[in-house]
Amino acid sequence: MNISEMTLEDVSAVLPLYIDWYNGREGGCWTEETAGKRIRQVLTMEGSYSLLMRGEDGEPVGFVMGYFKQYDDIVGYTLEEIVIAAKHQHRGLGSALLKEVENRAREKGASCVELQAVKDELHERYYGKAGYRDASNFVMKVKWFT
Repeated sequence: MNISEMTLEDVSAVLPLYIDWYNGREGGCWTEETAGKRIRQVLTMEGSYSLLMRGEDGEPVGFVMGYFKQYDDIVGYTLEEIVIAAKHQHRGLGSALLKEVENRAREKGASCVELQAVKDELHERYYGKAGYRDASNFVMKVKWFT
């Protein structure tokens, strides 16, 4: 596997992975337009840092997107998305990609990796295996407009 920084030129290559994962696995309704906009938003924000994993054939296998966030005394890396193509799942590639982004974020000065995840068995198992725990000092708040 080859892992490199993801750029705007990679958006069209990763769109099918993104749409397949979120529509097929999580019941989303992403289109090429909305998924492309989402990916470009993360890739173009200040502090953005994303990685693309390619197979031996050069085809995208997965990617991770996020950005560095400045706090008063530390820099954190906020992981926004991690996606591995369905046909490449359960081979340890997601764990390898997560470990790679953690290592690179640390090398670039981050003190931590933070993320928000769906609270279900799949996400609890995946992130728990990698050492992530629920934060006890933060709670997610939302106000929906109806």
